[in-house]
Amino acid sequence: MRVKKGEILRLLYETYPDAGPELNFTNPYETLVATMLSAQCTDKQVNKVTPAVFRDFPDARAMAAIDADTLYPYVKSCGFKTKAVNIVAACRILCEKYGGEVPNSMEALTQLPGVGRKTANVVLANAFKVPAIAVDTHVFRVSNRLGLADANNVEETERQLRRAIPKADWCDAHHWLIWHGRRVCSARNPKCDICPLRAHCKDYHQRMKPQKVNEYAQE
Repeated sequence: MRVKKGEILRLLYETYPDAGPELNFTNPYETLVATMLSAQCTDKQVNKVTPAVFRDFPDARAMAAIDADTLYPYVKSCGFKTKAVNIVAACRILCEKYGGEVPNSMEALTQLPGVGRKTANVVLANAFKVPAIAVDTHVFRVSNRLGLADANNVEETERQLRRAIPKADWCDAHHWLIWHGRRVCSARNPKCDICPLRAHCKDYHQRMKPQKVNEYAQE
């Protein structure tokens, strides 16, 4: 089938007009820390721990003044101690090189410990309103199922999405795809029966073809 990318984007916008970050943060520093904690962890769990983290360590200088052993009890429920190690180390670099401020470039962000392209893109899009598409597991799964991308890894998926989606929509489209992945297009047992994008979904049509053949054979 020919994928109608414009129609898919229109339907995503109409279905999720209020889509936005589900992590709680108020500034670039909080955005960076919350996003680093969210790796392989739910936003809901991160939101449970960050109020205490941001209360006791309200900026990069406060975070840089402690060690990972001090931070880890705050964030233990979000995963491995490596996260605490990377957050403290990243904040020390922010203080040493950027006056305690979070930089707004991909190159600078990805040089921080524990910060890859996905985290950097989230920070750029949400903290600085820089057009960016962060490819997490939801974006990777949904965009390839729909046919907005056809890639085997997140790097190529990001490149293809940057070509398929108008630049002005990159930040919003990131959230549309995440919301669709969390609410409808789950990894297991996607809710195709209620999906507003079903008629335009490459994966759905490919999976339905054998079923249609069997139906015809029984007639």
